Amino acid sequence: MLTTKIFFRKTKGGNIFKTVREHYLRDDICCGFKICKKCKGRPQDTILDEEDAGAKSSSIPIPYCLVLDTNIILDQIDILEEDVITNVIILQTVLEEIRHKSSTVYKKLKNIIANAKRKFFMFINEHHRETYIERKPGEKANDRNDRAIRVAVQWYNNHLNFDNHNIKILLLTDDVKNRTLAAEDGIFVASMEDYVASLENASLLLDKLCKRSYTLDSQGPDLFPCHLGPAEIHEGISSGKLLQGTFLASRENFLEGNVNVEGREKALFVQGRTNLNRAVDGDIVAVELLPDDHWSSPSEIVLQDEEVADADDIPEDEKIFAKQNISKAREKIPTGKIVGIIRRKWRQYCGILQPGAIKDNVRHLFIPAERKIPKIRIETRQAEILCKQRIIVALDSWPRMSRYPLGHFVRALGNIGDKETENEVLLLEHDVPHSHFSDAVLSFLPKLPWIITEADIAQRQDLRHLDICSVDPPGCTDIDDALHCRKLPNGNYDVGVHIADVSHFIRPGTALDKEAALRATTVYLVDKRIDMVPELLSSNLCSLRGKEERFAFSCMWEIDSHANIIDTKFCKSIICSRQAMTYEEAQLKIDDAAQHDAIAVSLRGLNKLAKKLKKKRIENGALTLASPEIRFQVDSETHDPIDVEAKKLRETNSMVEEFMLLANISVAEKILAEFPECAMLRRHPEPPQSNFEPLIKAARNQGFTINTNTGKELAQSLEETRKESNPYFNTMLRILATRCMMQAVYFISGMHQPEEYTHYGLACPIYTHFTSPIRRYADIIVHRLLAVCIGADATYAELLDKKKNNLLCNNLNYRNRMAQYAGRASVALHTHLFFRGKVQDEEGYILFVRKNALQVLIPKYGLEGTLYLNKPSASSVTFTYNPEDQSQTCGDIVFRAFDPIVVQMSLDSSNVQHEKLFFKLVKPDIPDFSVRPLDAEVTDNSEKDTMKEILKRKAEEHQEFGKISKKKTGKKKKKKKN
Repeated sequence: MLTTKIFFRKTKGGNIFKTVREHYLRDDICCGFKICKKCKGRPQDTILDEEDAGAKSSSIPIPYCLVLDTNIILDQIDILEEDVITNVIILQTVLEEIRHKSSTVYKKLKNIIANAKRKFFMFINEHHRETYIERKPGEKANDRNDRAIRVAVQWYNNHLNFDNHNIKILLLTDDVKNRTLAAEDGIFVASMEDYVASLENASLLLDKLCKRSYTLDSQGPDLFPCHLGPAEIHEGISSGKLLQGTFLASRENFLEGNVNVEGREKALFVQGRTNLNRAVDGDIVAVELLPDDHWSSPSEIVLQDEEVADADDIPEDEKIFAKQNISKAREKIPTGKIVGIIRRKWRQYCGILQPGAIKDNVRHLFIPAERKIPKIRIETRQAEILCKQRIIVALDSWPRMSRYPLGHFVRALGNIGDKETENEVLLLEHDVPHSHFSDAVLSFLPKLPWIITEADIAQRQDLRHLDICSVDPPGCTDIDDALHCRKLPNGNYDVGVHIADVSHFIRPGTALDKEAALRATTVYLVDKRIDMVPELLSSNLCSLRGKEERFAFSCMWEIDSHANIIDTKFCKSIICSRQAMTYEEAQLKIDDAAQHDAIAVSLRGLNKLAKKLKKKRIENGALTLASPEIRFQVDSETHDPIDVEAKKLRETNSMVEEFMLLANISVAEKILAEFPECAMLRRHPEPPQSNFEPLIKAARNQGFTINTNTGKELAQSLEETRKESNPYFNTMLRILATRCMMQAVYFISGMHQPEEYTHYGLACPIYTHFTSPIRRYADIIVHRLLAVCIGADATYAELLDKKKNNLLCNNLNYRNRMAQYAGRASVALHTHLFFRGKVQDEEGYILFVRKNALQVLIPKYGLEGTLYLNKPSASSVTFTYNPEDQSQTCGDIVFRAFDPIVVQMSLDSSNVQHEKLFFKLVKPDIPDFSVRPLDAEVTDNSEKDTMKEILKRKAEEHQEFGKISKKKTGKKKKKKKN
């Protein structure tokens, strides 16, 4: 059966186009029930049972099958993933809506449908002759789809009415209008909450129930302004009254954040709970710019310790911020208020139940591990068990009258403090894909044993005769790169960088390729590695291991003795690395004058040329920056850290880096020349001058001038700024300079102007990533482009689609950023494990001076910590903050950036959610001074006001939740003194 619709469209030129849409209907689509005699379906198509159909429900005594509407699936996917929900009919109408509204939920639903044990049957109602319906004139698309669902349920009820088979079809919908219309049609219908509550042993499912809104025990006054509706937001943005951007919450002060607006050089500053207006980190928001006289500036207080400061524990008082920020030294910046939410970017969050909660209560507060996320109110009947575990919670809604957003429990991860659990938390919190590779992905791996054939050799340049070696960190198994250097008869050098040919094994469009594109990068944690590609490739077939033949993509130069490039060529090759060395082993080989073998000679040639290449780069304006990095020595059995030290850099580190940079630049020039519109490149934007203010001020306080007009002038200033009395001074200055930089990002050449291609840090006009395809997907794309350039491989449509690849770049940039954060979090976790039970004094330097704290760098361990300037209440110790030169004074002792101090380091485990290194000042010695977060005192009056308000936290929390506990338990809580 065929239905036809005809549409007429008039073009600007006056032509009339006729469009015909045909929709085919069938009468042989199977209903999915094994007992059905009317349908002649194949055995694999009949999965719905009459016997033991559905979970046991107290309100449905007969066998039944569920039909779910779209919002039930979108909101309650966490419940649907539980095995207890079976015998479910998924209508095509619903599946299509899910696909368009949420790719995440769609993927989860498809996985459930694919699991035969779950008995989720997909019914193609949109192509069934008796269940397809036309949209009525004036009918909304959503109303038409709801009607299509009801029609399908009615058809099932009639279709199954034979031979005394009494199977109920239960429609689940939380839409009140849809439920009313279904009941009028005689359909058996229920809300998700009513259905779940009727099931046996429903407590776990009730915990997972998503409630977009529910009545609070105490309907108090509205705490937040109304959000504008979509029409008002659209009109405001169109007229220019409102701006659209991404909200980013502050890590240092929970009552502050920024909205990044496209087209504006600086983000809009937002301050105060009312102005934040229920925005959560990552939300796309509509923001209104405030008048100039309402502009503010970020607070200089560090407010991130939960026991000191909590977003929901400070009464709304914008005057606090006004007092805080009246300072001639601080420039006020454009400030706005959030007036609407355009799109929520909520996800599932890891964390713990608030300690000290009443276990008999159903309602509890959840504290996310991510400091930028507010507490979440959830309902759970398992508090006694969950209070000792890390759990996952999803956000559902945030009503105006609620101080907290509302959410629901998803699942438990494991005991708090367990290393595996904490590793899982940091991977989830940083959105790192870390599940096992699927069978579909693994099916595209080469079959073992893998051998190089004569046909392979014929298609590649055979470089197995060259003395090639690799130089990597200790324990490296995913060896991306190897090098060689040999003297030519004309006195020049033949130098090669040989990169693992991963693109040979990962072909475009395969499941393996799609998974690598999704993961985008390998994530390195202290005790494990989350591979971008399966281990067979990352640690075996692609890895350029010593004394094993491997496929490579080679970039080779003829270089003269002054490190000038005479000629460059690229080829797909076969190599055999003579030796896989660590940086230390390579350095010993170079330094040992007694060694004259081919590898030693090659390494010395590479090292000599690398020094000249680096000298040229620095003269050209390239920056040499610094960042503190830690290296852990890990127990081979327990994987616990047994020693920690700052990473040591040798000449060989710089040697490898120089030739990787040279290869990346050479490849970038080649692919851009061939593909000016769709080359994948990497740029590093020049920071705005305002970014350098902390660096300039810190250097000025030490008597130095930093020139930041150009990268070259900055590099020269950093090189000249040294102190004989403090050998670590220049390194700290470079660490501060690193903090001023913008993020380097991948981009497609056709999406930017050529002047935007530059890499500020490297001082080069063009750059890309070619040298690490085992661990970076961007390099695989660059390999494919380069292979097309030299005729070694064929192109394909997606490779030259700049819009698709621009979206790919967005994912690559996001995943790389998250991988960096995950790596840092892993270092922090293992640092805490190392210092557990230890108390030791260490020399350090002040990096930043804040109003209430000093941020300290410990060179021995390459780590940073915060030393809060607090004192016992009975002490006369007072710190005075000077915003002009950013110093703290206590008596005749002055603390400034870069000053040396000695601190006592220990682990503070009093906050189970956020363990942290506890710093206590040892030298200079100040009698009666210790670090106690709740006893802070400073001389700035505005600071006193702020801290006093913070101390009201407990009272407010008890006031709100005391009402709940009285109603739920009938017990009165005793007032606690703060």
